[in-house]
Amino acid sequence: MDSAWLNLMHAWQHPLLTAGMCAATWLGSLFVLLPLALFASWRWAGGSDWRGRAFLPAAVLSATGVAHTIKWLVDRTRPDVFPSLVLMPADANFPSAHAMQAAAFVTAWLLWTGGFRRMGQVALALLLVGTVGLSRTYLQVHFLSDVLFGIAAGVLCSALLYALPIWNRKG
Repeated sequence: MDSAWLNLMHAWQHPLLTAGMCAATWLGSLFVLLPLALFASWRWAGGSDWRGRAFLPAAVLSATGVAHTIKWLVDRTRPDVFPSLVLMPADANFPSAHAMQAAAFVTAWLLWTGGFRRMGQVALALLLVGTVGLSRTYLQVHFLSDVLFGIAAGVLCSALLYALPIWNRKG
């Protein structure tokens, strides 16, 4: 499955699509998501709601920590079916931290704001996570299984964090 998907991504290569995927992959980067999480939480959490200000950055950081712990434990090598279209990351391959961080970010946002009840927000979240995941395989830096696991783990990471009693808004 992984090699077949990378073959398909290679067949789709086009200079304009490559440029778009190079830009899209940054949407899953900690360097983009953490400042965005800090800004968004500052904007949407009013007054003294420290939980609202802390939850989104905590979700992104926890997903990052879990992703890199799993990378260290599994130590899977990067794909070499085709040459990478970007500089190959130096860390291990599994899971995709970009996909995991993007999934954690949007899941945390949807949980905290109640966005799961708004189809437009859910569609935008799916588009963001799907684009980041697709970009990681298109650029030949991840296998499809790395991305799919990263997305599932990012959702789970935010959901488990949200379930902790510290995020109870009544306290």
